[in-house]
Amino acid sequence: MAGAAGGIRQLEQRLEAVLAAEPRRGVRGVFPAPRGNQPDGGGRANVRQHRGSCPCLGGGRKRGQQNQALGRSRGGFSCKIHLKTDFNGLPIAFHLTGGEVSDSTQLVCSLEIGPDIRPRAALTDKGYDSKANRTACRRRGIVPVIPYRSNARNKPKFFPKLLYKTRARIEQTIGKLKRFKRVALRCEKTKASFEAIVCFACIMILVKSVHMA
Repeated sequence: MAGAAGGIRQLEQRLEAVLAAEPRRGVRGVFPAPRGNQPDGGGRANVRQHRGSCPCLGGGRKRGQQNQALGRSRGGFSCKIHLKTDFNGLPIAFHLTGGEVSDSTQLVCSLEIGPDIRPRAALTDKGYDSKANRTACRRRGIVPVIPYRSNARNKPKFFPKLLYKTRARIEQTIGKLKRFKRVALRCEKTKASFEAIVCFACIMILVKSVHMA
């Protein structure tokens, strides 16, 4: 038993040398001495065997992705750009949400572009299919061009397929935004910084369209 305790004591000293930035009393609470357990006075995690988890340095500050338009969805940790464009696919406005936010809950916010802009039609994909979204469009005098899901009930026989095909221009604009590496990879942590990068990318798309015209 004395030999085993001596080996543990040497291992404890090695860990204390590695974790020199932390108090020594925290390690002794995990590796007991030969004469008995010593109380652990440290409240922060020093080694991986600790039940809790918190940063070693700067534990008093609050960090993380709260309110930064970041979240986990089925596709992983991501951010969504809800982009609004005109009929030619040129960006008008956008807003950001976390990856876990459903698209159907963001249509009303997308319709509020500005006091001087009133769209005549709203072209979206099936993710925005809901009775509340169609009602919100008609209340504002906007024609909802939203395809119905396959399991939807009381689907109308007529659907403007020719008009819906122009939604490809929105997808093409999204593809242009993804050409910017900082937009595609979400290199910025904060929401404000990422919004600035997306704004810059939209401005470049608009400037290029004017130059080509």
